[in-house]
Amino acid sequence: MSMLFNLIAAHSTTHGGVLNLLHYITFRAGGACFTALILSLLLGRPFIAKLRQIQRQGQPIRSVGPERHILEKAGTPTMGGGLILFALTSSTLLWADLHNGFIWAVLLTTLGFGAVGFADDYLKLAKGNSKGVSKKARLGCEFLIAYIAGIWLQSLTPPELRNALAFPFAKSFMLPLGYIFPLFAMLTITGFGNAVNLTDGLDGLATVPTIITSLVFTFIAYLVGNHIFADYLQLHYVPGSGELSIFCAALIGAGLGFLWFNAPPAEVFMGDTGSLALGGALGAVAIAVKHELVLCLVGGLFVVETISVILQVFWFKRTGQRIFLMAPLHHHFEKKGWQEPKIVVRFWIISIILGLCGLSTLKLR
Repeated sequence: MSMLFNLIAAHSTTHGGVLNLLHYITFRAGGACFTALILSLLLGRPFIAKLRQIQRQGQPIRSVGPERHILEKAGTPTMGGGLILFALTSSTLLWADLHNGFIWAVLLTTLGFGAVGFADDYLKLAKGNSKGVSKKARLGCEFLIAYIAGIWLQSLTPPELRNALAFPFAKSFMLPLGYIFPLFAMLTITGFGNAVNLTDGLDGLATVPTIITSLVFTFIAYLVGNHIFADYLQLHYVPGSGELSIFCAALIGAGLGFLWFNAPPAEVFMGDTGSLALGGALGAVAIAVKHELVLCLVGGLFVVETISVILQVFWFKRTGQRIFLMAPLHHHFEKKGWQEPKIVVRFWIISIILGLCGLSTLKLR
């Protein structure tokens, strides 16, 4: 059982009351969310103060970005994702079943991507510019972590689902991927890690869609991991994956606590430390619960932001012209004269709509 369960059990002579509640995933998920939120709120202020002390110049602002960022965002500390990761990890270890392989696979993948992001942020600060780890080295590390995660998650999945890709709205059809499934998992996890990273360009822009996506996957993980609900909703049952709803709930709490300080105007940026880790976490959870395509729908905002960059680069290399005024997409609207809060809130609204669409896939089969 969870670390908290074991701690209470060691000092308890009965097995009723709170100890009995710890058997329920829903109770522990609520506890994980609340714990992560409190940790983020309590530690946020001193954490930011320490970052300001260390990073006197704040995060280096890209010279090729919108001009106003150089004036308005200069001096804001980065690496705030460390706060999210601490709250997320602490809450997960406290409330989740530490004998569950899915928990360790997803948590270590998240921390691995966070470590890559930390190295990138650190080099940017050390060099005093917006260039950190080389693209090849960074992608190489991400691919390696994600590939190992894919094999690990594959080994935890029932044989009949292990190498297959599930489709939303389909009751039983699954596309067999065979030996290439770990490669598919690698691309999914790495792709979402970088998608969230690209979206993290305005205050609070990536934080709330991550929270919304985590909320949706809290429900999905709980239902997929429960044989009765999975059978009723005609979902593919993945034993043990329900425990990931605790991880997702902790991510929601950590994200809400961070948003308190990241809301416009941001007091701290999550940096690559946070954005890569959060995206990697979402990708790993989706692989674990066999809802990879639903992640593309629920996290559609991240997908569109990434596609805007791919299209911009491709078209510019082919024709020398740009499709968007600036990519990723949120910068295009900045160039059109939209105020930052308007862009952020409208993107949040889109993310909520996509989240609701994702939830509808659970019943429309």
